[in-house]
Amino acid sequence: MMMEMAEDTRENIVIVGGGICGLATALALHRGQFKSLNDNKLQKLPVGKEEVRCVKRTDLMIIMADNLPQNTVRFGCNVLSIELDPITSSPVLQLQDGTSLNAKVVIGCDGVNSTISYMMGATATNIFNVCGIRGFTSYPSGHEFGSEFKLTTKDDVQVGLLPMTTNLVYWFLTRKYISRKSKISQSQKLIGDMAAASVKDFPSSIKEMVENCSLESLHLSDYMRYRSPYDILRRRFRVGTVTVAGDAWHAMAPFTAQGGSASLEDAVVLARCLARKTIVGIPSGRVSKTMVEEALDEYLKERKPRVLRLSLQTYLIGKMHDTSSKFIKFICIVFMAIIFYDSYGHTRYDCGTL
Repeated sequence: MMMEMAEDTRENIVIVGGGICGLATALALHRGQFKSLNDNKLQKLPVGKEEVRCVKRTDLMIIMADNLPQNTVRFGCNVLSIELDPITSSPVLQLQDGTSLNAKVVIGCDGVNSTISYMMGATATNIFNVCGIRGFTSYPSGHEFGSEFKLTTKDDVQVGLLPMTTNLVYWFLTRKYISRKSKISQSQKLIGDMAAASVKDFPSSIKEMVENCSLESLHLSDYMRYRSPYDILRRRFRVGTVTVAGDAWHAMAPFTAQGGSASLEDAVVLARCLARKTIVGIPSGRVSKTMVEEALDEYLKERKPRVLRLSLQTYLIGKMHDTSSKFIKFICIVFMAIIFYDSYGHTRYDCGTL
């Protein structure tokens, strides 16, 4: 899926990818004065200090898509490749239907297997030998988990849960990787059976939660993909007026549950940098390629410390789950204790406003 904003030359921006990051980036760009948006359609949700709230991914995407102007989202535009025009240096997208699309700016929000990041020379994402299951459990008469996030670990299995309402709980579990030859991922019932077997030695409240979950809500990730912190540190994720955001830049395993949050942060910072360079500073509206490149560089510079820290934290946690070496586990624990002594510090980050 591809999103395009190209009603005039100033707004000739193409966003590749229509997940959380792509929709958030499109919405942030519109609210950042690239195009007017009916603010009456948006409502602020009051959230207390350091309060954590859980939102369904589909609900979030629907809300963002509904607040975009009509014809912003284009479906069925799979991008096969991207290259820079040898004369203008502008990006040219080759689509699956055989057509090509010229753009002044391209933002790759196309996930862990990003076509845009490969164009920049990024290596393929790495894999942890850890699989994950997530789902929802309903409690018609209410649950007793309170409102706080809870994490329980036993041997190589980790279970996390976060109540969404007094009657609905979101949960996930991670455990050792399953062989690709396994047919578990092809059946919701088999996924449920595996989840129940994984928590057989856990407290009864967790066992009941998993056993009574909605089978339709279950999702199995056969393994956890991530981009190496070293790759994020050393590589420049911009070529001309092309850059990336979200998992396309900093794919991370879900151990800190910050992948979606980091994507939303990317969208805000990127839109702010573009608006500051190309709109606020240029009243005439004449924007040069150099201005856009400077804005993208500012975005990457501002975001790199944050995403590098998140990626390193999830890498260390993932390595502890992935390895069978006690020595490597010990080294990871030492680094975690020194660098990430505040285990919830990452949740208090503020990327600022548009």
